[in-house]
Amino acid sequence: MLIGLILQGGCKVTDPYYKEREKMIKYQMEWRGIKDARVLEAIRKVPRHVFIPSSHSSLSYQDSPVPIGFGQTISQPYMVAYMTELLNLQGIEKVLEIGTGCGYQTAILAELSKVVFSIEIVKELCEISKKNLEILNYKNIGLRCGDGYFGWKEESPFDVILVTAAPKKIPEALKEQLKIGGILVIPVGKEEQYLYVYKKTKAGFLEENKFRVVFVPMTGKIQD
Repeated sequence: MLIGLILQGGCKVTDPYYKEREKMIKYQMEWRGIKDARVLEAIRKVPRHVFIPSSHSSLSYQDSPVPIGFGQTISQPYMVAYMTELLNLQGIEKVLEIGTGCGYQTAILAELSKVVFSIEIVKELCEISKKNLEILNYKNIGLRCGDGYFGWKEESPFDVILVTAAPKKIPEALKEQLKIGGILVIPVGKEEQYLYVYKKTKAGFLEENKFRVVFVPMTGKIQD
């Protein structure tokens, strides 16, 4: 089900967390090697606390994942920045995100690309992310409630694909829906997970294993 194209364009809500966000950027990102100025500016612009449940609002800028309900989490801020930087977005890309969650990573991608299509399997999170993104007035985001295992064929091919939950293996649909020259960033594994970067070429895929990670598992068809 297509929930809708939402608005683009930046925060219009009161932001009492500005100083905390600046500290997060400096100590959690810049000091750890995040260098892409556009990524840092997008993170500076998007108010992370808007996406955090009120019961955990004090943890909004903490250096760790935060529960968002339904067995899911919002990723550690550094991991959001790192994975986004790997995509090398220039503002002209069509992006596919698997795992909308609360919509925070989606908003970061929307700040840095032409259009984002994002899929979330948990119905309640589909509604939550839609509301969160509407608050911030985005219009270059398409949301779908469904199984990311199948990708979004009608909108393919994509310049980049970002996956925020770990499958046991890479779904073939995601490989097929990536453009030649495109980049796929994905955590893969069950007991042990590793973050991979794949670049699609005419001859196949170039693979780079970055490091070990811990993500929530991808659910749905991939579990069969």
